[in-house]
Formats: sequence, C-alpha cells, structure tokens
Amino acid sequence: MNKCWYDYKTVIITGASSGMGKGLAERLIRDHGCDVIGIARTESKLQAFKEELGSLGHKFTYYPFDVSVKENWDKLAAKLKEEGIQPDILINNAGILPKFNRFSKITLDDVNHTMQINFYSSLYAIKALLPTLLKSDTPGIVNIASSAALCSLAGTSIYSASKGALKSFTDALREEHRKDCYVGLVCPGFTKTDIFRNQEQASEGAMKALNMVSTDCDKMVDLIEKGIWKKKGDMVFGIDAHAMNIGNKLLGTFCSHAASKVLEISKLSIFREVFTP
Repeated sequence: MNKCWYDYKTVIITGASSGMGKGLAERLIRDHGCDVIGIARTESKLQAFKEELGSLGHKFTYYPFDVSVKENWDKLAAKLKEEGIQPDILINNAGILPKFNRFSKITLDDVNHTMQINFYSSLYAIKALLPTLLKSDTPGIVNIASSAALCSLAGTSIYSASKGALKSFTDALREEHRKDCYVGLVCPGFTKTDIFRNQEQASEGAMKALNMVSTDCDKMVDLIEKGIWKKKGDMVFGIDAHAMNIGNKLLGTFCSHAASKVLEISKLSIFREVFTP
C-alpha cells in the first residue's frame, strides 16, 4: 500500500453506524491504520460495528448523539480537548432523504428536521471542531452532499435545498482555508444504502428501478476514499450524478424539467404524491 496523507490519522465520521459512513470508517481503520471516532444516534449499531472489527475494535471509539443538536458538538469538542485527543479529519456524512413529495404537502417540521440534519449538523460540527482541526499537521474536512445539490428534481425541494446549502457553504469554506486545510465536497448519486427507509410507498418495482441507477455502497466508498486521497475539491460519483451534473451545466433548468418528466412518466409508486396535486 502506498503511503497516504491520512495514514494513522484520527478521523471523526458522522453517520458511522451504517452505509457509506460505516464503510469509510472500516476502510480507514483496516487499510490506513486510522483511529476513527464514530458519531451516530443508535449506540447498539455503533457497538455492533466495533465488535465486527474484531482485533481492530480498539481503533474505533464512538459517541452516540443527535448530530443536529449544536450543544452535542460543543460537548464533544470539550471532551476531546480534555482527553488530549487531536482530530485530524472530519467527515460529515450523516444525512436523511425525506419522502418524495410536493412542497405544498410538506410540513414546516419536516423542513426544519431535514435542514438540521443535512445542513446545520455539518455547520455545527465544523464550528465546534475547526479550531482543533487546524492544530493538526494534516487538517481535513469532507462534506458529503448529494447529486441533488447539482440538479433539483420535482419532489426533492427541501432535500435539494439542504444539500445545495451544504455545497455552497463548502465551496466558500474551501476558499477561506485553501492555505491551511483540505476541504472536500462529495456529491454522490443514488447509492445502495438504507437512505430510502423514509420512502414508505416504495414498491418492489420502484426499488428495482432505483437500484438500476444506484451505485453499490462499497464502490461508492472506494470512489470517495480515492478522491480524498488525491485531495480533490469537488467529487461527483455515480452515473446518475454525472448525468445530472453535466445536464445542468449544458441545459440549465431544462435538465430539471426533463429529469422530472421522466420520473412522472415512470409512474413509480414513490413519486406518486409528487405528481398528484
């Protein structure tokens, strides 16, 4: 294995109990000797992952808390300082995909919940940990957004807004810290994780259709890791994400219209509410 800039570093990862977060944590521990601090809501899942690591379990510590609560991040920063732990890299991976729906049918509570988890949690984490991260010889921040930040579709108004906000925030943060901290942004397309858990009406046919354009989770983890290794600023991964990125650049708003029309014509169950007034 070639020497990598984050070999043996201390990495904080949110959403570390499943999906891409768990995959990245395992990869960094097993292949790069990193000490990973995992953040997620469910302690039992974090503990189960620690046990799965076997003899490498000591490389994984965790803190079960709600990432959308600012005070939790302030407490973590204080605890790390108290224990003399120097984090080198922060990967903001936690996120939710709300049920596809028209904005007129979405409650303000749903809006706030989505924005808190998909945007504010990353802002809170960076605000609390940035002073400590900058003391590292190799500081890094990676925010995982979504292809929805590149091209918005009908039924994703608030999700796209939350990820678009994260993208814009990351772009500005990168320029502010270009000389003293690596800042990366990942915009993955649909990935085979449990992110569709909130899509209550997802039929077997709908999931089969989505899986056809979705990237395998292990493959996505591999792509993200290689992108971070190369210190890429912007990373767009997945066939659907690339199509949305290029389409939006070439066609502008017509790309959103065309893609939304395809969803309407598909008549997939999970998009039914989107196209029903």
